[in-house]
Amino acid sequence: MMAASPRAALSALALVAAIALSAPAVAQTASTARPAPSAASIESVNAGIVTDFYNIAFNQHKPTEAAQRYIGDVYIQHNPFVPNGAEPFTTYFEQYFKENPQSRSTIHRVIAQGDLVALHVHMQKSPEDRGQAIIDIFRVENGKIVEHWDVIQDVPAETANGNTMFSGAKAD
Repeated sequence: MMAASPRAALSALALVAAIALSAPAVAQTASTARPAPSAASIESVNAGIVTDFYNIAFNQHKPTEAAQRYIGDVYIQHNPFVPNGAEPFTTYFEQYFKENPQSRSTIHRVIAQGDLVALHVHMQKSPEDRGQAIIDIFRVENGKIVEHWDVIQDVPAETANGNTMFSGAKAD
């Protein structure tokens, strides 16, 4: 067996020491690194943001608080009767709830896909009111609601098929 030269032995020792010293740092980095959020978790967070916003604004009748908490600096509105921005939303609904203090919105379905969240809602001005069926669609960006679309239809007294606008296998 041949003896290693002092220089080769030092190089090998330095290499082993470098590997040993770097291993804990690599392990620490790997253990503290956060995994990228899954699409399902992002959708769940977005659904939570939108339902919380909706409940605060439309069931607790605090549209200003809901807007301050959840509407982004830019809020694009696609309802043709409502201007862009959070202020027109809060101005309209603060007055609406003064005039309709019994108003309630029951969320029957929440559907989230990527940055979009759709709510299937039964809105009533009072318990006696048949109300309206509403599909509200929101786009969420960085934890804030930044865009809104809606489709609104009056709930009829009778239906041709005997089904309500809210019943179904997945309705609550």
